Amino acid sequence: MIIRIWVCDGTLSSGVAGPVDVFAVANMLAAKRADPSGQPPLRWFVESMDGRPVQSASGQMIAVDGRMNPEASADAILVTAPYAPDIDRFLERREEVAALTRALRRQHERGAVLASYCTGNYLLAEAGLLDERPATTHWAKARDFTRRYPRVALRAQEILTEQDGILSGGSVTSYLTLAIRLVSRLSGAELAAATARMLLIDTNRVLQAPFATLIEEHGHGDRLVARAQRRMAATIQQASSLSELATHLAVSERTLNRRFKQAIGIGPLEYLQALRVEIAKQLLEAGTLSIDEICLRVGYADSSTFRALFKRLVGHSPREYQRWSQQLRPQCNTAPEKAVC
Repeated sequence: MIIRIWVCDGTLSSGVAGPVDVFAVANMLAAKRADPSGQPPLRWFVESMDGRPVQSASGQMIAVDGRMNPEASADAILVTAPYAPDIDRFLERREEVAALTRALRRQHERGAVLASYCTGNYLLAEAGLLDERPATTHWAKARDFTRRYPRVALRAQEILTEQDGILSGGSVTSYLTLAIRLVSRLSGAELAAATARMLLIDTNRVLQAPFATLIEEHGHGDRLVARAQRRMAATIQQASSLSELATHLAVSERTLNRRFKQAIGIGPLEYLQALRVEIAKQLLEAGTLSIDEICLRVGYADSSTFRALFKRLVGHSPREYQRWSQQLRPQCNTAPEKAVC
């Protein structure tokens, strides 16, 4: 089975090396179970648009095996893209993007499985291959992705989606989950499971939402919206309404709603809900308040309403999120002779 890994300047070097390591270990495990003289089940080639090495986001040079070819034999194409901050500039290189998307469409027509992760999903969307299909991407790019590609059924909370021979991975290190899924598609679930166990890859992780920051820094230039955001943060414990906020700002609710959507892509109510959940996440991580106390701190007298909102936005209940966040904390050895964290 042939896997072609398509790379470009600005991609993460680990996003190439990680999947390659997964494929290599899969081959090693397969060799132990079969005739040692047989061919390994997976072969891969790293390819760039012009056949030259590319420079990763960290400045490392990524060697390639040759030039991308839309007609080349392939069972799967793993396409990478520049890391999140650089994807906008990359998409402005219209001729290069057009050539790449034509090649992706051609390979899909020829029956190759297409796979990408993080901002690579922008390229699948640019090719029209995600229209009316489920997909995911980096959680921080979800709003931008939805604005650019409204026909895509974006599932930004999910680690991996799959339909019609197109695999879409979420944030950054989902490339490991994606690579395991490719092993499963091309060489069977048993070998994929053994590879995941050997590399300690948790294939049961299905949501990226707990990692997400639900609100972003202001940075939009709209003074009215910035004032509204500051007011919301200052009165977070109060169960104030949108009409009260609009009155405080001396604008109509309609104007406030329109300006919010223009500035940050969502309405004020949706922003306020996200803000309350984000603050609740921080309080849960601190672990000093009960969940009922946290609900009151973020303006919810009815804890059941807040729990439902939290579960919808984060993908876990508040209690589940608290346990998960505590597991991520470094464990400190507080013995007097060696207090190490």
